Amino acid sequence: MRAHRGRPRASFLAVVALLLGAAIGLPGTARAAGARLPCDIYGAAGTPCVAAHSTVRALFAGYDGPLYRVTRASDGAGADIGLPAPGGYADAAQQDRFCADATCAVTRIYDQTARHNDLTPGPAGTSGTGADRGADAAEIAVTAGGHKAYGVWISPGVGYRSAGAASGVAVDGRPEGAYMVAGGTHTGSACCFDYGNAESTPADTGNGHMDAVSLATTCYFAPCTGSGPWVEADLENGMFQGDDGSDTANLGNGSTYVTAVLKNDGQTRYALKGGDARSGGLTTWWDGALPTRGGYQPMHQEGGIILGTGGDNSNWNMGTFFEGVMVAGYPTDAAENAVQANIVSVGYSGETNVPNGPQGTITGPGGTCVDVAGDDTGTDGTAVQLWGCQTFAEDQHWTHRADRSLVTIRRCLDVDGDGTAAGTQVELWDCDGVGGQKWVQQADGSLLNPWSGRCLDAPDGATANGTRLRIWDCNGSAAQKFRLG
Repeated sequence: MRAHRGRPRASFLAVVALLLGAAIGLPGTARAAGARLPCDIYGAAGTPCVAAHSTVRALFAGYDGPLYRVTRASDGAGADIGLPAPGGYADAAQQDRFCADATCAVTRIYDQTARHNDLTPGPAGTSGTGADRGADAAEIAVTAGGHKAYGVWISPGVGYRSAGAASGVAVDGRPEGAYMVAGGTHTGSACCFDYGNAESTPADTGNGHMDAVSLATTCYFAPCTGSGPWVEADLENGMFQGDDGSDTANLGNGSTYVTAVLKNDGQTRYALKGGDARSGGLTTWWDGALPTRGGYQPMHQEGGIILGTGGDNSNWNMGTFFEGVMVAGYPTDAAENAVQANIVSVGYSGETNVPNGPQGTITGPGGTCVDVAGDDTGTDGTAVQLWGCQTFAEDQHWTHRADRSLVTIRRCLDVDGDGTAAGTQVELWDCDGVGGQKWVQQADGSLLNPWSGRCLDAPDGATANGTRLRIWDCNGSAAQKFRLG
């Protein structure tokens, strides 16, 4: 047990007021009515939250514990990011102070219920993609409730999972519901940007063993209408929009912020809804039979929880996550509508498809960007190259620290072997403060490595995708123009 961990708190009278308000459509006391947050609404409707995750805000009016934990790459120190007041918004300033001039990762997203269903970077699964890493904590900043807050920027290799089967989460055909608020403009078609119920271990154990809501441009069962993204149900071995997979009535949800909703009675019926998280209500895209393909009637959920991956830890997709809950039982439409109204009241603002933290691109010859080979999953020794600039590519977002290092995906731009000879290639490596990891912007636009006395260079001025970078005698040529953005 974590003694420091806060819990939802409410007086007996406040609980009675909430329940009466939900039952007869009248508010309780002014304070109780104004304080109802998503898990208060679901609980009053008889479908209590069994998991509640957000890096942005409390999801219970009485919650006063930590929202998430950040860990500094430089020294491994960690800090819990909490709330200035119960039921409020994240203390982003606390993160900014702790991570000043450092790179931090989100290494735990706390469950706000009493069940401790926390999410941490997941282990390797049968998908073959390796273990997950935590998201860069400063990658995406937004405004919610008039406060600065950080979302969770999911890119290939980033993902989270509960430790085994989570407490209270539906298993073996029991009913449940879930929603998430996600970015509708930072999406992809790979597998899988999911939130919800998954296998208790990272392996595909068959049809019906997952029940997670997804927001993606994945048209798994053609035909689909438009280009998405669509709110879909990942029920394992398929991203479903209707009873047999396809549903051309699903027109997609491409607003900047999207509320994505899934509920499943575990036996014969499920529903999908989507809406703009900043205005209006929810649109029901599907409310009918579970897939008629074998294994989905009834469901066989295992009760694990995932965020940003598939059940077998397929972690190739991208997305931006702000909040989400899972509930026991089949939620009413009235409860979902009330939750949507609460989400709209938050007033989410800011772009969700372009990182806006302290990172910037390094623009090189021909307008290309300095990039890490391997699609956001670089390890020690991974090549650093030129590639066409992509705003969503995490491994093109570099932080220039006060110690003069350049950092992306929590590793440093490094001269191979700390070498000094002209022609030595550069790579990604754990930040260790050596001379081969120091870079100074020069007035002529070049990047000087003082240790070697040489400049970052594209061989022969090449600009093609995949051009491997090196150090070379500083000469002021176009091949050595690298501007920090």
